[in-house]
Amino acid sequence: MNDNIHHHLSHGQVALITGANTGIGRVTALALAREGVRVFLACKSEEKTQYVIDQIHQETGRPMATWLPLDLADLASVRHCAELFLATDLHLNLLINNAGLGGLKGLTQDGFEMAFGVNHLGHFLLTHLLMPRLLISKPARIVTVASRAHRLARSIDWHKLRQPTLSFGGIQEYAVSKLCNILFSAELSMKLTDNGLSTYAVHPGVVASDFWRTVPAFFRPIAKLRALKTPEEGAQTTLYCALDAPLTETGLYYSDSKVAIPAALAQDMALATELWQKSLAWCGLP
Repeated sequence: MNDNIHHHLSHGQVALITGANTGIGRVTALALAREGVRVFLACKSEEKTQYVIDQIHQETGRPMATWLPLDLADLASVRHCAELFLATDLHLNLLINNAGLGGLKGLTQDGFEMAFGVNHLGHFLLTHLLMPRLLISKPARIVTVASRAHRLARSIDWHKLRQPTLSFGGIQEYAVSKLCNILFSAELSMKLTDNGLSTYAVHPGVVASDFWRTVPAFFRPIAKLRALKTPEEGAQTTLYCALDAPLTETGLYYSDSKVAIPAALAQDMALATELWQKSLAWCGLP
């Protein structure tokens, strides 16, 4: 990481990271804590998050990390997580929508296809609920971890988003959820023009992490044939956008710590607006 990170984030700043107990989320949380950032780890399991918190406390010698309960497959849990954070009265300089799943089939608590519900809709609601705090903490940043897999999405079938996962291995649904991440980040930047809040969507690379636990065995050898990045390597683009990326590069898509061009569908702003409107309605937001 280069030396100008302190231009953007400094000691005493606050970050909230979803899915920060494994993989690139854990690496991201550790790296930010080392920079003097206070990190909130929003994850389902306190037990699985505790060892990361212990690691952060050991490395920094300061109580820099706090667990927040969050199940992105349950919008009531998302609301509760936001309430718990807002109750701290702390600023929020950085929101990292990092948690993601693929291959896990079924419906969320609220009746959405699992990958869409967790990867997009849960994060959409969380971002909205934390927005007032982000706005008073500016300059602030929102980094959403997407994936190159968005290129596999051919369209968004709105009807299918309310049905259990259909495709073999859930790959198609995962691709749609990652397309939604990029569209969301782009639309968010349009809504936030000129108010000191920047938003970034990142492809971390294909990372050897716990993500592959839920992918069917059939796909694993194929996945492993590609040069997999370590979680440390995979976190670099997230950290670049969190710490270094110019605030003016808001709304863009990043790979290997630089701006990249996503698939044509991910640049369709009419689709982004439609996704935004539907997501607001589905989350019961005005």
